[in-house]
Amino acid sequence: MSEDTIEVPTPEQRKGRLINVRVSDAEHSAIEEAAKLAGMSVSAFFRSLLLEGAGVRPILTAEDRLIMAALLEDMRMIGINLNQVARSLNAGKGVHPSELDINLGNVQRIQAAVMSELRTLSRRAGHARRGEV
Repeated sequence: MSEDTIEVPTPEQRKGRLINVRVSDAEHSAIEEAAKLAGMSVSAFFRSLLLEGAGVRPILTAEDRLIMAALLEDMRMIGINLNQVARSLNAGKGVHPSELDINLGNVQRIQAAVMSELRTLSRRAGHARRGEV
C-alpha cells in the first residue's frame, strides 16, 4: 500500500457510537496534553483508556501477572523479615546492624524492580495506544 492510499474502514471498523463525558477546563487541558504525549487524538486516547479500564482490552499480559506475582511474593518475604526484626527490637533484643542493612537493601531492590516493571508497562501501553508494536 502506497503512502497516497487511503484506507476506508469496513462497517465493523467504523466508530458510530458516541460517549459524552463532562470535564473541567483543567482536566481537558491535562487530557489533551497526555494524548499529545502519546501521539494520539483525544478520542483515540480516551478509547484506549476506557477499553483497558473496563477490562475489554487487558492491561496486564499473562507474563506481566507472573512477574508481578513474583515481586509480590518477594515483598511478602521481606515483610516477614522486617516483622521479625521489629519483634526482636520490641522485645528489647539486639539486632545486628547488618540484619537491618540486608533488609533495607532488599526493600530497595524490590522497589527498583517494581518501578522498572511499571515503566515497562507504561511504555508498552503507550506503544499499544499509538498502534506501535
